[in-house]
Amino acid sequence: SKKQAEKAVHQKKEQSKTKCRKARRRHINLVAEFNHRQRKNIWLETHIWHAKRFHMVKKWGYCLGNSPTEKSYRACYRAMTKQCLLQDLSYYCCLELKGKENELLKQLARICSIDTGLTFQEASCLSGRFEGSLNLYRADRYPEDMLGPVTFIWKPRDGSENRQLWIWVHPALKQDILRELKAIFQCSEPEEICISEPVTTSFQEEKQVEVVMSLGNKRKKEDKEGEKAVPVKKIIGDGTRDPFQSYSCDRSMEILRYRLIGPLSHSVLTETLKAASVQTV
Repeated sequence: SKKQAEKAVHQKKEQSKTKCRKARRRHINLVAEFNHRQRKNIWLETHIWHAKRFHMVKKWGYCLGNSPTEKSYRACYRAMTKQCLLQDLSYYCCLELKGKENELLKQLARICSIDTGLTFQEASCLSGRFEGSLNLYRADRYPEDMLGPVTFIWKPRDGSENRQLWIWVHPALKQDILRELKAIFQCSEPEEICISEPVTTSFQEEKQVEVVMSLGNKRKKEDKEGEKAVPVKKIIGDGTRDPFQSYSCDRSMEILRYRLIGPLSHSVLTETLKAASVQTV
């Protein structure tokens, strides 16, 4: 048809303007392209590695590896049983609370119950030595209105009465739990800050990306100057928050989380992590 013919001509024109591979693979062009492609679904830090080896799915505002492209699962099974298998769980959302320990525990007691077992006040967890898990409920509504399961980690004490608590929640539960935490702690942040909708790029941001992408047509020396003149905007956190504003509660995609499974997990951590030298004044 006439429309199909016009479409084919239009596609040929677009293809003819496509940059060569060397220009497309320049760092400034890649960053701009990757930021553009994850406006709707955020990529994890390990996205590129997974995208080459897994079938990807779009869930809860993220792009996640679902199943390996190879027909056999033997490699993963071998790693779990004899070596070490690493899973990227960074799509789990981290909610951070800071304040005096007694005040935190007083309000947190309203959204959980000792009848279900563990609470935020469990001694082994409160010291920061162990991670705890429990079910959260709407404030003063137990046993009704359950919000969902979470895990939590207290930052070890530093001698001060101020404490820091990280609560890890599934992204599907994030908004309900975050709203409840804001209510019981009377956070002053506006409600729309932590909405789960993807960020809509403004006209100026779109224009900025176009300018950055067009830099590939210039020579290499000009690219360096252009990179300074038009910095590529990096997506902050999970993309649902303004990068120019600070937040005391939502740390999604700022604190990454990995799970290691297998007999060599401890050896991998020992070889990878090095203790920092603490200097006391």
